[in-house]
Amino acid sequence: MHSVDLVDDTFIAAQPQALADVVADPKRWQRWWPARQLEVFMDRGVKGQRWSIAGDLVGSSEVWIEAYRDGAILHYYVRADPGGADQGERLSSRRADRIRRAEAQQWKRNVWQLKREMEAGRAPGSPAA
Repeated sequence: MHSVDLVDDTFIAAQPQALADVVADPKRWQRWWPARQLEVFMDRGVKGQRWSIAGDLVGSSEVWIEAYRDGAILHYYVRADPGGADQGERLSSRRADRIRRAEAQQWKRNVWQLKREMEAGRAPGSPAA
């Protein structure tokens, strides 16, 4: 079992294709995960991307885009272990919890920024642009 096993879901009122274009952009990956190298092992088009990851974490990650009402739900998954000096080392549950919490917080900062960007100018309760 991986020490980082994270699942997150966030609704964004934007067209799935527009979100897929952002998720498929390697420049965005560098901003979201600057300490990682990502290699696409499954390009799912409008449904997102799956990556092998190396760097601060080693394992796999995915952003699955699910069309929902007038937008989409971004499902984020990470199944990984620490890279670098910690690789192969058994982590204490406290250390693993800190890594998971940091990953979850960083993802939420990234996805909320994306949500603000994609929903800019949209009045609450109004349809997606």
